Amino acid sequence: MLAVLSLLASSCSLDLLDNPNAVNVSNTDMHYLLNRIELDYASHFNQMGDSGMRLTRMLNQGTAFYDNAVSPGTFDIAWTNAYANIMTDVKTLIPIAETSGFFIHAGIARTIKASVLLNLVDGFGDIPYSEALDIVNFNPRTDPGASVYEAALTILDEAIANFEMTPRSGAPGDLYYAGNAANWISAANSLKLKALLNLRLTNKAKATAGIAGLIADGRLIAASGQNFQFKFGSNLTNPDTRHPRYADQYSPSGGGDYQANHYMAALYASKSFPDPRIRYYFYRQTIANPTDVNALRCINDRKPAHYSASDVYCLPTPVGYWGRDHLNDESMPPDGLLRTAWGLYPAGGLYDNDAGRAVSLGAGAGGAGIHPIMLRSYVDFMLAEAALTLGTGGIPRELLKSAIEKSMADIRSFALATIENAKIAEFETAKQIVWADEVTSYINLVLKAYDAAATDHARLNIIATEYWLALYGNGVEAYNLYRRTGMPSNMQPALQVNPGGFARSFYYPTSFVTRNANAVQKSNAAQAVFWDNNPAQIFK
Repeated sequence: MLAVLSLLASSCSLDLLDNPNAVNVSNTDMHYLLNRIELDYASHFNQMGDSGMRLTRMLNQGTAFYDNAVSPGTFDIAWTNAYANIMTDVKTLIPIAETSGFFIHAGIARTIKASVLLNLVDGFGDIPYSEALDIVNFNPRTDPGASVYEAALTILDEAIANFEMTPRSGAPGDLYYAGNAANWISAANSLKLKALLNLRLTNKAKATAGIAGLIADGRLIAASGQNFQFKFGSNLTNPDTRHPRYADQYSPSGGGDYQANHYMAALYASKSFPDPRIRYYFYRQTIANPTDVNALRCINDRKPAHYSASDVYCLPTPVGYWGRDHLNDESMPPDGLLRTAWGLYPAGGLYDNDAGRAVSLGAGAGGAGIHPIMLRSYVDFMLAEAALTLGTGGIPRELLKSAIEKSMADIRSFALATIENAKIAEFETAKQIVWADEVTSYINLVLKAYDAAATDHARLNIIATEYWLALYGNGVEAYNLYRRTGMPSNMQPALQVNPGGFARSFYYPTSFVTRNANAVQKSNAAQAVFWDNNPAQIFK
């Protein structure tokens, strides 16, 4: 009896090492794991794009110097999300999915992994890859950014191969395309397009051949239903499904981001009339410019001496667009219910119908916005740039026209599909606004300027400027565009005369540098990533 009891006790002690409630490889549900990866990827896009929006004057950068704008502590959460969450979960999912014949799941996981790797290289430069995610190696070395790019492109090809297989089951719970393999192929190819375009400065032959191949293949994002975007809801709690920018700003006390004066001015005044998208992008809580210095200190200040006559300062328009100038690090006064807020697109806020009322909890579309990760308009802008700079096929002018048309149409369609549609119709009727006429006038003006441009450099600046104006909400591609081209060329300077060299990459996160014996921090943020060999003087 003692021998039998000893044996039973030994068996039980071994069993107690396994937590029956813990998730492990043997009991992982692939559908839930895929959704976890997709949700973390949406956060990753927002985390990596935030600094990009601020550095490219879409949002105010609340520091006085570029080094502080991309400080090591800024990216701890993004780094952890990329490695500990997304790529670790992808590493778990792929072999299970492929063994079980769930090829769409595997393809989605690979597409997301490749996108994360590209974004990390674009942000930080050299990153851990070949030694990363090894449970016995706590000090992975970094791989050259160029080799990680190559690996990411290979992973995207593997993802496409997954999507072309016959799966045992679909992925109807997919949060992006509901398991549509053809749409995922278009997304994967479009991510390849952006990576190859980034290579055009340092590997022109590879960029040209690769992009020409994608054009010939004909499976890039081209239709609105193929747009690669994450859709938010309007639920407030348990869980909060709202767009994070909406959640930060639409509260009883307001607050949230300061919009960038330069970007609002470009949309309002760079043409002879406001950009048709401006009422969707921004919501003005007041439609009159402040006159009280206690409300806005800079209204009595002179424009900085290093600003040109064309640079906006303090108040970008005469009609209440209230933001901040580039690298303004002032503290926040009680203007949370006065400053210009995120509007209907992409944050799911309010449509600007000149109401001039403060934001409030649940106002507008309630936060049911999107993260615009890769849209059909972006694809055409990139193809226009490639056609002009690499000769990859297509007419740059026609691709530019198509890109603007698609941007206008998609933003309009998004807006009319929200609860704000009645407000839009009522306002346009009262003001006798005809959307189609506004779009036509806008495009004609852009094309007239393009036709008048005397050099390819000037023509590229028009393409880049229009791409930048269409990228609201996407700091990842705005940052890539600016470093790849140095355009738009008329960016507002920093408030400080000497803000330091423009941040051409991010500092490595504190958590990586302090915990990894092989990690070496950069000497400054002006260090460029491998594909950016532009001269430093073209950046402001």
